[in-house]
Amino acid sequence: MSVWRRDDGYSVSDEASRLDRDYVHTWLATQSYWAKDLPRALFDRSVEGAMCFGVYAPEGAQVGFARCISDRATFGYLGDVFVDEAHRKRGLSKFLVETILGHPELQGFRRWSLVTSDAHSLYARFGFSSLADPAKHMERHNPNVYARGA
Repeated sequence: MSVWRRDDGYSVSDEASRLDRDYVHTWLATQSYWAKDLPRALFDRSVEGAMCFGVYAPEGAQVGFARCISDRATFGYLGDVFVDEAHRKRGLSKFLVETILGHPELQGFRRWSLVTSDAHSLYARFGFSSLADPAKHMERHNPNVYARGA
């Protein structure tokens, strides 16, 4: 478990015990477009099955989050990335993604993947691009799964 600090006091940590699960779940279930109405039990399961990263303000409050779903050998999926509105425009999302991609347990992957509707420019600066050959990729997508109370 590690903590990465910036000169302005903001930090990123992979320490699961530091996560403010109430805050993260509330943000995802009410503020995000991708996890609207996410049930708490499902959120908790998703955190347990992933490597999670929190962004923390100088006074220690959590102000951002991201999950890496990975076998920690060949593949990583970056998801649930956010920085609270009040702390945006400070380079925190860049700091968060840079920290995750540089994490010692997440090196040497053949492929990283993510899905975004609005942050293409953020991820492009880290080498992400549109699928080179979309015909090879498939998905099984259920966008209303939370509304049915899965």
